[in-house]
Amino acid sequence: MLREKLKNYNIILASASPRRQTFFRELDLDFQIQVKVINETYPPHLVHSEITDYISQLKASAFSDLKKEEILITSDTLVWLDGEALGKPKDEQDAQEMLHKLSGQMHEVITSVCFTLKDFQKTINDVTKVWFRTLTTEEIEYYIKTCRPFDKAGSYGIQEWIGYIGIEKIEGCYFNVMGLPIRLVYKTLNDIADR
Repeated sequence: MLREKLKNYNIILASASPRRQTFFRELDLDFQIQVKVINETYPPHLVHSEITDYISQLKASAFSDLKKEEILITSDTLVWLDGEALGKPKDEQDAQEMLHKLSGQMHEVITSVCFTLKDFQKTINDVTKVWFRTLTTEEIEYYIKTCRPFDKAGSYGIQEWIGYIGIEKIEGCYFNVMGLPIRLVYKTLNDIADR
C-alpha cells in the first residue's frame, strides 16, 4: 500500500537500532540503512522534545548530498524524568543509577523523527507516559546482566523482561517507547507521497 505510493522514492533509514529497522520492514517498505556517527550534544537551554527534535535534525545534517528522489529518516529517543533528560547509559553503573531513578516513578519517553528530502524537511515527535512500580536492586541488577540495555534511552526496553515485570501502565503509544511512533511515521510518509 504505502510501498506503492513511495515507489519513486529511495528511503534511507539512518539508524543502527534493530527495533527501528524491524518497524520499517513490518511497514512493508523498501529501505536502505546508512548510519553516520555524529556528536549527539545539544545546547543546554533545550528541554523535553526540543532536545530530540534538535538531535534528529542534527543527524540529518550529516547527509549533505541527498538526491531528489531520496527520503532520509533520522530519529532520537530520550527519557524525561523530573526535568532531566536520560539518554543511553555509559556503563553498568550508569544503567543501575537510571533504573533506580525510574523505579516507582512516572516518566515520559520522547521520540522525534526527522524526514529530510532535498527541498523539504519535517520533524515530528511523540510523548508517552510510563509508570514503573518500585523495583528491587536485585531486579535491576538481574535485568542489566541478562538484557544489557546499553543501547536504550533510560537503560530499559519496554519489550524486555523489565517491561514485563516492572511497568504498571502507560499513557500513549507503546511503540514510541520502543523508539518509533510508527503510526505518525506512516502518516507522514503518506503525506510526503501526496505532496
